[in-house]
Amino acid sequence: MTGSDPSSGRLGRRAALLAIAAGVGGAARVTAELVGRSIHTTYLPMMRSGPGPTATRTRVPTATPTSGAPPSWPPVAPTAAATAGPAATDGPLAPGCATGSVAEAPTPASQAITNLDAPILGPASGSVEQAVAWLTPRASGYDAAALREIAGGYRDVGTAVGLDWFLALAQCCHETGHLTSFWSQRPQRNPAGIGVTGQWQCAQPAYLAGWALNTQRNRWERGISFGSWVGEAIPAHLGRLLAYAVTDAQASAIQRELIAYALSVRSLPNDRRGIAPTIVGLNGWWAVPGTSYGQTIVFLRDRMHA
Repeated sequence: MTGSDPSSGRLGRRAALLAIAAGVGGAARVTAELVGRSIHTTYLPMMRSGPGPTATRTRVPTATPTSGAPPSWPPVAPTAAATAGPAATDGPLAPGCATGSVAEAPTPASQAITNLDAPILGPASGSVEQAVAWLTPRASGYDAAALREIAGGYRDVGTAVGLDWFLALAQCCHETGHLTSFWSQRPQRNPAGIGVTGQWQCAQPAYLAGWALNTQRNRWERGISFGSWVGEAIPAHLGRLLAYAVTDAQASAIQRELIAYALSVRSLPNDRRGIAPTIVGLNGWWAVPGTSYGQTIVFLRDRMHA
């Protein structure tokens, strides 16, 4: 799914598809907007101040393109050619794009974190204030007000579905270099490398859906961009974590609805559902090889408490 700002999506027909009641005094809804030939879905958390009527439940649609139209979020795995270097030219070359593979930044020396782990479901292990205090001197392109909005979005959606949102935000910090990476910046707003497969090329793709020009590396990269943090990116992140943590049989109704939204953004093989009730269960799945992926996130979460 390629995100767009709300003002650019008013060409289509807006329809409210889902409103769900959350057991912690909140509610959420999913809207879909037909833009051209694809469905643009948005998950919007709302806090309810008092009792209200039970919302109607409806199946969340999957964004399926009309025949002949390019998909808006193609889950394409990187090929050997794609990861080794740029593909054949489909359009103008990005200025300064390298003609071979670009070396990744070295991974910092690992800490003594072998025994660290934490459940994905459960109460929050930190606060909005701690998250904002940690991110403010480290993030790029986001001021304190924007960081508070992002942290508050994680809190609202995570609390509604019973997920440790602070742990998830630590994963976001790990994945994005504390909101400094290209994919975490506006207008991409990708919180956890969702759909960022490693496929890249110098030439502008024939279809831009599912691609972005990485201005930090001067090359086109495949990945998912989101039109907003609270309405799209955060629900996609937390719903995907839930999909790894529980099966549909184990999930509550509101959890299943968030999972359905997230998997409409980026699919997940059935054999990965429920394999990671704890964060260490993501090792080798969310990140490859990722042998200490979950432990690193727990270590970072604990540092964020300072």
